Amino acid sequence: MIDAAILEAAETAPPTPILIAPEPVLRQTARAVAPEDMRTLRDLLPGMFRAMYDAPGIGLAAPQVGLGLRFCLVDVADEDQGRRPMVLINPDIMHESETMAVREEGCLSLPNQYADVIRPESVRVRYRALDGSDQEIEADGLLATCIQHEIDHLDGILFVDHLSTLKRNMIMRRLAKEQKRRRD
Repeated sequence: MIDAAILEAAETAPPTPILIAPEPVLRQTARAVAPEDMRTLRDLLPGMFRAMYDAPGIGLAAPQVGLGLRFCLVDVADEDQGRRPMVLINPDIMHESETMAVREEGCLSLPNQYADVIRPESVRVRYRALDGSDQEIEADGLLATCIQHEIDHLDGILFVDHLSTLKRNMIMRRLAKEQKRRRD
């Protein structure tokens, strides 16, 4: 969990613009967050949370806002259940279940595009929390899918990369058409 001040600041912060594929930074591997990056990271969090919640989304990785740092935000709770935001810094998947699960995925960097993706049903992830402590989380279901999706972003991987070439190309063409229509 994160401190309440960040969420309070997110209520009034301007949303950080989210990059849309095929933006090149989305295909780059993010570098590890170093101690000297923490101030920048903390300064960005309110705008990133605002962008994620406004979208609405359940996860947002730093590369999606143009920052090549290895951290992401996750909050799979329904708003009426109360927010349960997490910031995962330098996350690393330690274990994946052998059991796979199919879940429909979308992405804030590929707006209005969805497809079924097969991923491990559960994962154990090690990460650094905002307070600098090392943490581990066991996740399954939607949370496991979301964390895997966001870690993929940190490695320059989009959810469409888990699909057949045909499905990926169809989604990317459809996205390009929608983006062109918005610009015209």
